[in-house]
Amino acid sequence: MTAAGAALVVAAVAGCGSNAQPIQVNLAASEVLAQAAQKTAEVTSYTVDAVVNVTHPQEGNGKVQGRMLYQSKPQLAVDLTLDTLNMGSQSLPGGMRAVLQGDTVYVQVEALKTLLGTTKPWIKFSLSEMGGGSNEVNQYLTQIQQFDLGNMTKLVTASQDVKSVGSESVNSEDTTHYSGTFPVDVAVQQLPADKQEQAKANLAELKDVKFDIWVAADGLPRKLALNGSKEGATLDATLFFKGFNEAVTIQTPPADQVGELPQRTTN
Repeated sequence: MTAAGAALVVAAVAGCGSNAQPIQVNLAASEVLAQAAQKTAEVTSYTVDAVVNVTHPQEGNGKVQGRMLYQSKPQLAVDLTLDTLNMGSQSLPGGMRAVLQGDTVYVQVEALKTLLGTTKPWIKFSLSEMGGGSNEVNQYLTQIQQFDLGNMTKLVTASQDVKSVGSESVNSEDTTHYSGTFPVDVAVQQLPADKQEQAKANLAELKDVKFDIWVAADGLPRKLALNGSKEGATLDATLFFKGFNEAVTIQTPPADQVGELPQRTTN
């Protein structure tokens, strides 16, 4: 599992005070998860903070840590910052940042800048013009596309053993804590068809994943923890969600700091 792959795992498997009662305590835990998946699909904006630790018998230890702002209206916009992105001997000094506005992606990462020979701190490209694109750019682009709250929540609905384990406070907000496991092969089938292949590829080394999810009175998750292992490879991820449907400001970088993605020539 590469550093980019570790980030995709985070993405594929998915943050104030109140005296509200635990969410719908009369509902079965599995029904609460189903309703949470439906509600997250309707969310138009949110913020997520995530940290993921992975181990691999051949590639060593890795860590991904960062945050993302997301909005779907009036147009799709994402601001993703990864402060730490490394796996074994591979790392990205200084991390990376990516901004998506509609059809346009802006990427700021020193390693990619050097690789492509650009002088501007940001690189800009259009999704519609990417086509196959370069593997390097697609790695960062896929991280943005896979960091999806709705899909993260859909994965846990595949659980057949989820149960409520009590009420807990998450960031000073009352929540109900649910715990269970889900089989990876079944869970990825809950995702849209165009997301399943990528999810399978990045969860292939895990058989069953244990999860804990904390759901507030509004039916939306505030925290999600995932743990999985297989043949020496392990995953330990924690994500915090907040700011649902709140106004979000996602700005593109100044034009004088943006360079175009170099055109590739074919022989």
